[in-house]
Amino acid sequence: MDSPEEPRSSSVAGGEPHRHVRAKGEPRFPDGPKADPAGSHFERRIRSFQPRRSRVTTGQADALQRLWPKWGLDIDGQRVIDLAELFGGERPVVLEIGFGMGEATARMAAEDPETGILAVDVHTPGQGNLLNLADQNGLTNIRVGNGDAIILLREMLTPDSLSGLRVYFPDPWPKKRHHKRRLIQPEFLSLAATRLRPGALVHCATDWEPYAEQMLEVLSAHPDFENTRPDGGYAPRPDFRPLTRFEGQGLEKGHVVNDLLFRRVQHRDQDTSGD
Repeated sequence: MDSPEEPRSSSVAGGEPHRHVRAKGEPRFPDGPKADPAGSHFERRIRSFQPRRSRVTTGQADALQRLWPKWGLDIDGQRVIDLAELFGGERPVVLEIGFGMGEATARMAAEDPETGILAVDVHTPGQGNLLNLADQNGLTNIRVGNGDAIILLREMLTPDSLSGLRVYFPDPWPKKRHHKRRLIQPEFLSLAATRLRPGALVHCATDWEPYAEQMLEVLSAHPDFENTRPDGGYAPRPDFRPLTRFEGQGLEKGHVVNDLLFRRVQHRDQDTSGD
């Protein structure tokens, strides 16, 4: 079903614009993100995200059409990407999985322009909004990935290529039967560890306390990560993670937000600190 934002105007002989009705099978944004970039190339598995369709504003649609060829990346799993080439130069790159509407991502990019942020999500309005924010604020250190972050990590990134991983307010999947869909699991951490260079920071945040407890448990138990907190607990919100409006509203309602800051440890075969 066509959304109000999708029709395009074109001129007819009399000079009057008419609405373009998208034909069946025609992409929503011909020069923008693909609906299913990985297609059927990879096995079907339980996913931690649910693609959802919602209204795309005119500004978001324009940003997707205009900026996706420059700053967008479809996660198709068919090639290995060179992050230096993607970002136009050598710089540390942090992967952010799930950025919502992108306001916090844009603020972090503005405050740390020497770090590249590869921000991945499947929400089309958020993708367009983040591209728009990057364009309006002259932020050249953001790239927007469309698709499954697992395929990106496993198929498209090289070992030790990332300087950090950010997972802010992922879907908590609160029902017990859905806990297997949560992103922060031992298997995910093992995969991420292969792409994170030693010393890379893993930063998670959630306002769902049972999920925070699970995150702390699985990160603490994983041999490739160590807690930056000497007491082995949660960390205060670091200055580099902006307080979003959504988070502020939750705090006003008494929600508890927990941050977890873990560091990728030295590879065991490279550890020369002891016998």
